[in-house]
Amino acid sequence: MTTARPAEPIAFLKGHGTENDFVIIPDPEGVLDLSPAQVARLCDRRAGIGGDGLLRVVRSAAHPEAAALAGEAEWFMDYRNGDGSVAEMCGNGVRVFARYLRRAGLAEAGDLAVATRAGVRRVHVAKDAEDGTPGDVTVSMGAAEFPGGPHGDVTVEAGGRTWPAVHVSMGNPHAVAFVGSLDEPGDLLGAPASPRPRPTPPAPTSSSSSTAARGTSPCGSTSAAPARPAPAAPAPARSWPRPPVATAWPPPPPATPSRTPSTCPAAASSSPSTPTAGSR
Repeated sequence: MTTARPAEPIAFLKGHGTENDFVIIPDPEGVLDLSPAQVARLCDRRAGIGGDGLLRVVRSAAHPEAAALAGEAEWFMDYRNGDGSVAEMCGNGVRVFARYLRRAGLAEAGDLAVATRAGVRRVHVAKDAEDGTPGDVTVSMGAAEFPGGPHGDVTVEAGGRTWPAVHVSMGNPHAVAFVGSLDEPGDLLGAPASPRPRPTPPAPTSSSSSTAARGTSPCGSTSAAPARPAPAAPAPARSWPRPPVATAWPPPPPATPSRTPSTCPAAASSSPSTPTAGSR
């Protein structure tokens, strides 16, 4: 059996923010048409590059879903989940996206507006320190929304158990369940079951919480959702993702296992190893 691959090499970078890693595809003019199958392959850790998701960097004016936001935000984050599905937002992803724009010379330090499918997100990229340490990246996640009301309207399953949950939107949907102990849902390493509508409201008795996002490490928006029992002022998320690594996929057949660096704007200043990031 053969698997379809893009006819031409695709320049990419890898970015990491708070235990989430992403494949970054610079596509300023919006000429690439990546299918869900191609995105899933690129994010596959064994058959592809590997990542929790994919960030396509497109000018808002060049993307039909963001053209109306072009006057407010020059750049659109076309975010895809690791399984190839389209997503509205990603908290860690938008910070890595902003870091890429800064390192590639496409944005200056300071305030930056990024268009997403959940609307415009306000990001602040601090100036680098005198010793070259990258400045913090802060994003306003916006106020939580409750599409089904502030009481439980869905149920979730994990570890063979079921809990009532609240539908909380941080731009992308989440189901927040209150548990008595973090041991109850298990390790949360598998993909969670899809939330189901619940006819009656729950009676939460504990504030213990843990997060899971499609079987990956916790994401920024997922971490913010449990902290929002009611709509509140925007809460910042902070990190300092180091410069992404630039290369190309698929690589040309090499004499030895290696990947050829691309001519992406950030390549000259990129580290040869996968960058890491932490939170402050």
